Amino acid sequence: MVKLRRAVFLDRDGVINKPFVKDGKSYPPSSLEEFELLPGVVQAINNLKSAGYAVVVVTNQPDVATGKQKLEVVESFHRQLSQQVDIDLIKVCYHTDGDDCSCRKPRPGMLLEAAEELGIDLGKSFLVGDRWRDIESGQRAGCGTFFIDYGYAERRPEPPYTAVESLAQASRAILETKAESS
Repeated sequence: MVKLRRAVFLDRDGVINKPFVKDGKSYPPSSLEEFELLPGVVQAINNLKSAGYAVVVVTNQPDVATGKQKLEVVESFHRQLSQQVDIDLIKVCYHTDGDDCSCRKPRPGMLLEAAEELGIDLGKSFLVGDRWRDIESGQRAGCGTFFIDYGYAERRPEPPYTAVESLAQASRAILETKAESS
């Protein structure tokens, strides 16, 4: 029997890179010049990788479908991210809610696809996000969830989740969980 891997799924904007907040709502950077990793992200991901976790980015990017963002710009973000940190896989949903797809968070499609592609045990994996959609997606996939609460003016996630202040704090908690279960 093949042993499945543990993974940490990361939302992109607000977890890995700096989001732009206007009127209490989070927006992605609009150009590569604005794409800036948050403090502690590189070390947090390196620590997770060293502990044997696969690291998978799962991000909704509906601005491509609506014409507010060019696909090439989003892809340039991901190329730069992959040069700065060791990411196993980046999954992107370019759909809007109206497309009724299975990949757009809060649905768990991107997590399920990544689990199939990389041999991930979702029940021993975690998701770190900064919006209710992220947390619900992780919950639906059977992952433990960590919520970075920036106080956005939007719906809040439903429990259970662990509230954290950053990816660095979430990674420390995940690594403590792994140590306790070893």
